[in-house]
Amino acid sequence: MNINLNHIIDQVVKDKGIDRGVLVEALEAAVLSAANKKYRNTRDLEAHFNDEIGEVEVFEFVTVVEEVENSYQEIDLVEAQEIDPGVEVGDSLGMKMDASSFSRIAAQTAKQVIIQKVREAEREGVFNEFKDRLGELVNGIVRRYERGDLIIDLGRTEALLPHREQVPRENYRQGDRVRAYISDVRMATKGPQIILSRTHPGLLIELFKMEVPEVSEGIVEIKAVSREPGSRAKIAVFSNDPDVDPIGACVGMRGARVQNVVSELRGEKIDIINWTPDIARFACSALSPAEVTRVYVDNEEESLEMIVPDDQLSLAIGKKGQNVRLAAKLTGWKIDIMSETRAAEAELDELTGGGSKDDDAEETESADLLSAMTAKDAIAFIKTAESEEQLTTMAEGETRVTVTRALEARAEELVADDNAADENAE
Repeated sequence: MNINLNHIIDQVVKDKGIDRGVLVEALEAAVLSAANKKYRNTRDLEAHFNDEIGEVEVFEFVTVVEEVENSYQEIDLVEAQEIDPGVEVGDSLGMKMDASSFSRIAAQTAKQVIIQKVREAEREGVFNEFKDRLGELVNGIVRRYERGDLIIDLGRTEALLPHREQVPRENYRQGDRVRAYISDVRMATKGPQIILSRTHPGLLIELFKMEVPEVSEGIVEIKAVSREPGSRAKIAVFSNDPDVDPIGACVGMRGARVQNVVSELRGEKIDIINWTPDIARFACSALSPAEVTRVYVDNEEESLEMIVPDDQLSLAIGKKGQNVRLAAKLTGWKIDIMSETRAAEAELDELTGGGSKDDDAEETESADLLSAMTAKDAIAFIKTAESEEQLTTMAEGETRVTVTRALEARAEELVADDNAADENAE
């Protein structure tokens, strides 16, 4: 052990990025383990690293006694005074041992302990580094597939991109570069495990932070995100500066900024909408590109009933319900979509269903008559109903407007039918 270890320690610290104190502690523990193995743990030993000579020194401590009973841990007073004249009975005397006398097996044990300590220090260093990077984007290289999961090389360590966190349409080959979101970092038995994701909503937020300076600086906030990875996404943005248009900032000149994000997500469509604390207005924006006629808000149930024009119903719902589903995720409220015609019918049924049997029969008869009316009769009926207040049983406000609008629409249809019939007669 006459080798100066300072140079070796400095080299390992540089190559492995391990704290010097941790490595010195590992060396001391390794040499102490080797010494204890040589002497079968019969002696009280301590190991200390001497920075000046770059060597781990081993000291044996014995207790000074008048009569020795345990020669491994005790020393006679006379013998002890030959080493240190000032010692007295009961003192602990430390004596430096010759570390070179350790056997080959003991040295091998020391090597194994050092390797283990270095590995543990590396794992701890990787874990401490990446646990603080939770929620960041990282770039890596695909190394291999393991049961559908991707192993990504991040440089210092490898990360896992599970099958459930991969976008179905995306395929990778060995050597491909991948940008992913760090969704979880945990310490496992084999070391730190870094979980990546390509489906996490945070991936979209971080990509916009990279592309849009206003977002990274906090001028524009991304208030909410909803995604169906690989297909479509919606983000709600808000500007803390009245002079900055949040949507324009995210879209960029000629759509350059948002297009870069779409390219990174391999064609995933992105709707950018304005965020507002008014849930009704926010929901109307979230349902874009469909137009909304009216919104009924139930604060207790946190649900919304949204009325859209008949020709906008399929657009509002979206393919396989995607648009309304994303809007519901974005707002966090339950959303029901209904066409104007269906809403009017539902409101009429609700209003006529509350009376007596005679009233029900009368209302049903009126509805049947309405369907058979001519255009002029329908218009006259609407005016009469309004003037004579025959619709007083209806709820005030939006409900009345809804029913009246449905009747007007029916009248317009009848007028069109009459005009067509007159043209045919001519």
